[in-house]
Amino acid sequence: MASVSAHTPLREAMQALTNEYLDRCALRPTPEQMDGVKRGLRNPDGTGVLAGVTRVSQVVGTRQRPDGSIEAIPGRLLYRGIDIEELASHAGTRPLFEEACWLLLLGRLPTGEELREFCETISRRRTLAEGLDTGTSPDRMNRMARAVLAMHDRDDNADSLAPVNLLRQSFDLIAAMPGIMLPSPFLAETAGLSTAAAILALSQGKRPTKEEVDLLDLCLMLHADHSSNCSTFACRVISSSGADSYAAISGAIGALKGHKHGGANRSVARQMQEILAAVDDPTDEAAMRDYLGRVLERRAGDGTGLIYGLGHAVYTISDPRAVLLKQMAAPLAAKKGFGREFAALEAVEHLGPAVLAERRPGGKPVCANVDLYSGLIYRMLGFPDELITPLFAVARTPGWCANRMEEVLFSGRIIRPGYRFIG
Repeated sequence: MASVSAHTPLREAMQALTNEYLDRCALRPTPEQMDGVKRGLRNPDGTGVLAGVTRVSQVVGTRQRPDGSIEAIPGRLLYRGIDIEELASHAGTRPLFEEACWLLLLGRLPTGEELREFCETISRRRTLAEGLDTGTSPDRMNRMARAVLAMHDRDDNADSLAPVNLLRQSFDLIAAMPGIMLPSPFLAETAGLSTAAAILALSQGKRPTKEEVDLLDLCLMLHADHSSNCSTFACRVISSSGADSYAAISGAIGALKGHKHGGANRSVARQMQEILAAVDDPTDEAAMRDYLGRVLERRAGDGTGLIYGLGHAVYTISDPRAVLLKQMAAPLAAKKGFGREFAALEAVEHLGPAVLAERRPGGKPVCANVDLYSGLIYRMLGFPDELITPLFAVARTPGWCANRMEEVLFSGRIIRPGYRFIG
């Protein structure tokens, strides 16, 4: 079939219909119609509307003073009540990601023997990804979502919501995700390797260094869950309907793909390249302030007026994940010749909030978020930009599975938000 030119009558008719839709169907609600409506399921202060309770993880950015007022504090992220800083303190001594998987799914830290057996189980079952139908989409996240759906066809108990089955499916999904992201005939050869080591081996085609494994392991652990967020909520919504695990995780991958969510770290990577092309010396504060100001004025960058890698719904003083990643990234940047790139990100972190406050007074304070340094770390580890968001999906799978189990087993109601008709 011949392709339709942009100048054909069909194209013109579609544009006319689109213009009519935008005019006739545009939402222009009055203040009265918006009363009580919380767009984006956000409260006026930017926090999320409470839709349930959880024991999986907690994001902390404020605390209550004795007089009842709220003050911002350095951010904390806790998995099942355990601070990620405590988990990160053991980097290099044991596989952090697998430890976090066990903690998120089962509610406690594993013993040494349990962690060893869990690592062996995950590494052996990595071959579940072999031969899955990923389709031919040029988009890797779409291919991953399709492959997860294809796992349903191989599962003899795919639709059972029994607790033991949900846990088994969670193990299988965690095990299969590296091979889904990086299809390879050599998956069986990664048996005995941690998830981080297997991903690096599949990507590089050789045995990675311990330093590389430890850094990626930390990245995966820090991304494993983050309480309520777009993709996790999508997973919970699908799970609340009684759908199977593969449908729920595939849906979460679709939500994570968006540039406002998991795709944001690719925007940071692109922004960094734009800075390096426009500013000769990123340690020159005057030049960097000028450039960031032009970004906010939509005269530089991608034209959105956004400085990527800054800002979060809960964290305002610091994002604990960004703090840890920066600490780990600094020595590797110096060692691998990424000093200029690291300096550019540091400048964004230190100067961006001040420039933002000057150009847009009255907004809430912002800090560096996890996306600021994660993209550079993946690039230093040799991953192409197209793998940045898929890596996020691999890391977030245990969190999605833990939230799914909680939703299915303990919530009991289908999630059905309301929309007010204003036609």
